Amino acid sequence: MDDRLAPPDSRAPLDALRPLHDAMISWRHHIHRHPELAFQEHETAAFVAERAAEAGLEVATGIGGTGVVATLTRGSSDRVIGLRAELDALPLAEVAGRPHGSRREGLMHGCGHDGHCAMLLGTAHHLATNPDFDGTVRFIFQPAEENEAGGRAMLEDGLLERFPMDALYALHTEPGLPLGTFAIRSGPVMAALDLLEIVVEGEACHAARPHTGADAIVASAAIVSALQTVVSRDLDPLQPAVVSVTGIDGGRGWNILPPKVEMRGTVRAFDDGVRDRIEAGLRTRIEAIAAAHGCRGRLDYRRHYPVTINAAAATERAAAAAESVVGTAGVKGDHPRLMAAEDFGFLLERRPGCYAFLGNGDSAPVHSSGYDFDDRALLYGAAYWVQLVSRVLGRA
Repeated sequence: MDDRLAPPDSRAPLDALRPLHDAMISWRHHIHRHPELAFQEHETAAFVAERAAEAGLEVATGIGGTGVVATLTRGSSDRVIGLRAELDALPLAEVAGRPHGSRREGLMHGCGHDGHCAMLLGTAHHLATNPDFDGTVRFIFQPAEENEAGGRAMLEDGLLERFPMDALYALHTEPGLPLGTFAIRSGPVMAALDLLEIVVEGEACHAARPHTGADAIVASAAIVSALQTVVSRDLDPLQPAVVSVTGIDGGRGWNILPPKVEMRGTVRAFDDGVRDRIEAGLRTRIEAIAAAHGCRGRLDYRRHYPVTINAAAATERAAAAAESVVGTAGVKGDHPRLMAAEDFGFLLERRPGCYAFLGNGDSAPVHSSGYDFDDRALLYGAAYWVQLVSRVLGRA
């Protein structure tokens, strides 16, 4: 949705943020040019801390490693809201030719975290000079969202004890969702992520004499195929789940059957009981199939990220805030749940809140070399944050 076509009652929130749009674009491009991986976001953290301090916020750094929390308080209310963005980039090579393209080979902001940080900084600057709220806003810039559980690291470093919050919110870009629209729904919105490490041990031998050893490669091939039956045969068909083997390593020679094969992968599900059944089914198949081939199979199953679950009341407030920016038609409450995972789920286990999606239009998908955050979306995201703060911390 182009803001020129937005409903008349939605233009005011967008217009209020328009004076900061160029600054947000500049901040976004700076962060995009200097991507950093999980727990290495020292320059990015320093940059957002400096921009927050310029707006007059109280800034704390080094939370959970490289995390930043900036605090803005107005009025006398003891109500506190937390808004989160992510600092880290991906180990991914960007397509060439962008003026603001990555200057670090093999690294890029391929998931929109640069945009998330920029629009949260824009929100901080706007609220600091237009403090039409009563309470405290915490601006959380989190490290290591990409598979390294930076949200958990911040919690373990005392995030909620040092910076009390009543509710927590996050906003993520979503390619394929039209620009200027939001997807916000209650309940589970993103899956849990579990990690698999499988080791199959056999007996090495000459490839021309396989009967003299135990072939770990053949056993592993049978295991990979059988693992898919855990979802198709052990689970209720109405319970969504995914088992994916994402890596296999074993053997280097042409004429040697290796003694060991190592595999890795992930499991995605929305229910802890389903995760229990999957783990049990995987373990049984791995051990039994390996044994049937004269090998030994071992599974290391790690619960990594929890399900991301939106609280009903927080989701209602988030949807109302989005509707005030883009109108009712611009907020989709039936957007499909995603099998991707988010460590914001750790925070939502501790406090109620809502994880919402912001349209990035017809762009390349996230985690691809062609992805780029649409700078026009910065205006919608910041306007949403401002409206959300107004609804949660509005003056009586």
